[in-house]
Amino acid sequence: MTGRRRTDPPALRASLTRYRDLIDDWPAFCEAIARPQPTCLWANPARITSGALADLLAEEGLAAEPLAWRPDSLRLVPGVRSGRFWWYCAGLAHAQEEASQLPVTLLSAAPGHRVLDLCAAPGGKTAQIACALGNRGTLVANDFAAERIKALVGNLDRLGIVNTTVTRVDGSNFPAAAGQFDRILVDAPCSSEGTLRRNPDRAADLNVALSQRLAARQRALLRKAVQRCRPGGRIVYSTCTFAPEENELVVADILAEQGGRLRLCAAEVAGLKTAPGVTAWAGRALDASLARCLRLWPHHNDTGGFFVAVLEKDPTLPGEPEPTPAALTAEAGDEAWVEALTARYGLPEGLWQELRIQRQTRRGLHLIAADHRPPAAPAAEGRGLFFQRTNIRPPKLTTAGALLFGAHATRHRLELSAAQRDAYLAREDLVPSPRQVAEAVPGQVIVTHRGFPLGLAIWHRSGTLASLFPSRWSGCAGGGRPSVEAEAED
Repeated sequence: MTGRRRTDPPALRASLTRYRDLIDDWPAFCEAIARPQPTCLWANPARITSGALADLLAEEGLAAEPLAWRPDSLRLVPGVRSGRFWWYCAGLAHAQEEASQLPVTLLSAAPGHRVLDLCAAPGGKTAQIACALGNRGTLVANDFAAERIKALVGNLDRLGIVNTTVTRVDGSNFPAAAGQFDRILVDAPCSSEGTLRRNPDRAADLNVALSQRLAARQRALLRKAVQRCRPGGRIVYSTCTFAPEENELVVADILAEQGGRLRLCAAEVAGLKTAPGVTAWAGRALDASLARCLRLWPHHNDTGGFFVAVLEKDPTLPGEPEPTPAALTAEAGDEAWVEALTARYGLPEGLWQELRIQRQTRRGLHLIAADHRPPAAPAAEGRGLFFQRTNIRPPKLTTAGALLFGAHATRHRLELSAAQRDAYLAREDLVPSPRQVAEAVPGQVIVTHRGFPLGLAIWHRSGTLASLFPSRWSGCAGGGRPSVEAEAED
C-alpha cells in the first residue's frame, strides 16, 4: 500500500456487521476487507495484447497473471501505481479494479449497438465499452460533475477513443430527444462499501441513512435508463456497495413499477465465484427472481465488492423514432490540415477512411469515428478526440493525437532509449545520438519507445530534443517515471 492510513480491522468489521448473515464466511470476509487488494490492468486492444503487456510489466519487475474470466486483464500485487510507468502514459493499459470490470462484461455490447453510459466518469468502463464496439459506432458517455468530466475525457484521450460523445447532464433527467439505446450502463453513485480495501477511511461515513438517501437517486437513474432503452435492449445496473437498499431493493422497486415490461436476467460469469442476489432484507420479502442478480464478495476472488443486475426490456413494446442527429460537418479548408499532417509524418492514406474530422473549437480539430451518429441533444461537452492544434504556427499534434497516429508514422519519428524515455516524460530536454537523428529534420517529431508512441517533441538545430509532453499529464514521480493526471487537452 501507499502511505494512506488504514482503518483498524475492528472498525471496518463494525461498519459492516449488518451484512453478517448474508456472508458465507464472515472471518474470511473480515480478513479480506482488512488487507490491500491486488492491482488490476487491462490491455488497450488497439495498441497491445495482454501477453505483450505482461512482458513489458515483467521487464519492470512486475509479475502479472491474466484473469481467468477476462483474459485481456492482468492482476498484479497490491500497491502498484500504474500511472508512474511509461506504458500507462503511452495508453497501452488502463488501471481498473477487477470487480469493476464486471458491468461491461455483462452489458455484452457489440459493434452496431448504440450505447449509453449514464454515469460514465472517470471513464474506465466507458473505454471498455468503446473497445467492445471496436472504437466505431455511437457511444454516449454522460456524467454531471465538471471535474469528473475532465477525468473522463482525459482517460478517453490517452486510450485513443474516437467513437464517444461526452455529455454533462443530470442522468435522471437525460432527455428523450437523445433517442433510445440498445445497451445502457447505470454504474450508479453509491456508498462505495465495496471499495473499503482501497479506501478504508470511508468506513467512518457508512450508515443505513446514507444508503437510503442514495437509493432515491439510484431509482431515478435506473428509471430513466428503462425509458431510454430500446425494446429488446439490455440495461446493466451496478454499484460497488453491499447495501441491499442500494442494490436489490432498487431493482425490485423498478421491476414493480414496470409491471412486466422489464425482465431480470441471470447474471453469470464463467471462471468467477459469485453469490446470488438477496431475496429478503430488513423484514421485506423480495421476488425470488432477485436471486438472478450477482454479488461479488471480496473474500471469494480477492477483489473489491460489487453488485450487478442485468435487465432486458420487453421486445414487443413500441419503440421511439430515431433521434435528430448532431451536425458533424468540417469547415472549409480543414481537409488541408489533414493532408499536411499526412504528408509530414508519412501516414498511410487509408488511415482516414474510417475517421472524420470536426472543428469543435477554434483551437483545432477533433477526430471522430466515421460512423459515429450522436444525437443533437443533449449538447455535447466534446466528441471524439482532440488531435491537432491549428491556432498556432506551426500547427501541432496533441499528445493524444501523437499516441493515436505515431505508430503509423514513417517520417519525423524518433525512437528513444529507456533513459531518454524517462527524461522525455519528465519534460526534460535531452541530446539524441548522431545515429538517432541522422535523418531528422529540425522541427516537430513523434517520439517512440519500443515502437510505441509517447508524444511530440521539437528537434532543434542546436542538437537538443525538447519534450512537449504536457505538464498536466506529467508529475515527475520517483525514479524519473511520470504520474499521469487525466486532462482533456494539451
